[in-house]
Amino acid sequence: MPGNGTRPPGPRDERQGAASPVECARCGAAVLAVKFSPQHTSVQWTAAAVRTCWEFSASSALGRPSALVEGCGSLRDSIDVAVASGRLEVAPP
Repeated sequence: MPGNGTRPPGPRDERQGAASPVECARCGAAVLAVKFSPQHTSVQWTAAAVRTCWEFSASSALGRPSALVEGCGSLRDSIDVAVASGRLEVAPP
């Protein structure tokens, strides 16, 4: 029922992924990442990682809030390397 805090009936999403630490090769920002598919990556940023990230810092220096930064290309590359090296696995469907 809507509004009572319960989840409506429907198919459950059984995907589970363990978050793994990934460090950006460019700046050293450390995040937790989960790969649900080659295209879908979930990244958990900490305040320290946002402050460390070169791309977030550059955007912040221009007065742009971090919430409007789509992501970090350097970190994306580091995640791809982590997947290729087996340090970050793609979660099974």
